[in-house]
Amino acid sequence: MAPQRPKGAGALDVPPALSPAPVPPRSTELYAALDLGTNSCRMLIAQPKGSGFHVVDSFSKSVQLGAGLEKTGRLSRGSMTRTIQALRICQQKLRRNKVRRMRLVATEACRRAANGAEFMQRIQRETGLKLDIIKPEEEAQLAVISCAPLVNRKTHNLLVVDIGGGSTELVWIDISKVPKADRAQSIMRLHGGFHQAKTDVPAARVVDWISVPLGVATLRDQFSDVEDDAARFALMSWFFEENLTDFTPYQSIQSQDRFQIVGTSGTVTTVAASHLGLKRYDRTKVDGLRMTSAQIDKVIHSYLAMGPGGRRADPRIGLDRQALIMSGAAILQALMRCWPTDRLSVADRGLREGLLYAQMSADGVLEEGLG
Repeated sequence: MAPQRPKGAGALDVPPALSPAPVPPRSTELYAALDLGTNSCRMLIAQPKGSGFHVVDSFSKSVQLGAGLEKTGRLSRGSMTRTIQALRICQQKLRRNKVRRMRLVATEACRRAANGAEFMQRIQRETGLKLDIIKPEEEAQLAVISCAPLVNRKTHNLLVVDIGGGSTELVWIDISKVPKADRAQSIMRLHGGFHQAKTDVPAARVVDWISVPLGVATLRDQFSDVEDDAARFALMSWFFEENLTDFTPYQSIQSQDRFQIVGTSGTVTTVAASHLGLKRYDRTKVDGLRMTSAQIDKVIHSYLAMGPGGRRADPRIGLDRQALIMSGAAILQALMRCWPTDRLSVADRGLREGLLYAQMSADGVLEEGLG
């Protein structure tokens, strides 16, 4: 399956319009965001607070919805049953917290599966939850706005990378003409879409974006027949890079000066936790961490040296992540090889946070300015 491209397949040069002026926040209102991905089902329930939000409840479970999808083109009975069970817990949490404002979405596995739409109907019938299968462009938008608070004020060109279970979204943004103090907020305004009306106000400009239909689960499945661990890793990294050739920035020489990559995914946060030697995961130490290419390579080489058995036993990786960490590491290594920087900003945030920001921003309950 070819990478998803915007219509007209080329650079985008339409800056977004300003968002509406904020109104006083309704501090008692709760919002929910649910992300049903290829590997995991995750939900956040949060309350607006200043320019961000405070999480009051959460849920995360590996459901492996995309298991077997590469071979059959359909969601399996077992994976759907696991997912329904997880969604029932989510439904109970939503009811208990009396949440009225929510956005519940499904991504690549349900986009690709022949029975994806049918499964959405089953979910609504059996749990009462209505999930939308979102398009790759919206998934990319949500990843971008979730990472806005991590953008450095000195950054001129930004690459946001969201490594999912079934796909990887890359968005290249030029913020060189935006005043330093407004750069994070200009990225937040992309919640309305990458194609926006022109304004006289300096705004974030999306140079190009792409959705590569290879994530940690789908890339692993592509090379499941290769027995040698190191050979499989090298093939996965090469294959992923081959799928980037249509991405405009890949084809051009980019200046390393004032360039920033922000990576969001379980792979990126796991590599960061391994680098820090955390025996127990600590989001406050991981989110916003900057890692060098040498530090990333050192962690990846340590994973390869461990072999499959060692990775299964390593508490820093975890049982849910151990089967997927090398395909994710292959994607990460390919990305660091392609772009003109030796540093990566780690984001422990993603689709759920983007969904919350988008809802709250659209409702005007967030204060202007990001810390």
